Amino acid sequence: MDLIYIGKLVNTHGLEGEVRIISDFKYKDLVFKSGNEIIINDNKYTIRSYRCHKMYDMITIENINTIDDALNLKGLNVYVDRNSYKFDGYLDEDLVGLSVYDNDIYKGKVVEILKTDLYTVLVIDGIKRHMVPNISEFIKKIDLENNKVNINYIEGLDNED
Repeated sequence: MDLIYIGKLVNTHGLEGEVRIISDFKYKDLVFKSGNEIIINDNKYTIRSYRCHKMYDMITIENINTIDDALNLKGLNVYVDRNSYKFDGYLDEDLVGLSVYDNDIYKGKVVEILKTDLYTVLVIDGIKRHMVPNISEFIKKIDLENNKVNINYIEGLDNED
């Protein structure tokens, strides 16, 4: 199984086992559907219903029928099996480990993806540590087949420790 992190189950809602998930997963419209499976603590659960409430993704899960059942899941991470879905394009997780180049000059590898309210940031570890926003002004091309990212490097992207 190839697990993808989609969010954190942060609390319960009501008495009938509904739970609150905080998620910034960009394909949650595909994942949070009745009948789909999620994985929590290496256990598979089937989504019974979904709705959005304020900043939360609210779901009910088959065989989780009371607040007491749901409390056992509070604070746990929620995943899906990547092989169960066909995502259009790449996921942020796909970028970790790719080699980064600026005009054929090796800059390092993507070691982490940071998410902000506006965009994601690639953390690149090489001779220096770089933080590059994943926007068209900085990212020229993402080539998953060749495990490469081509960037438009500008002064100030590297972390001056």
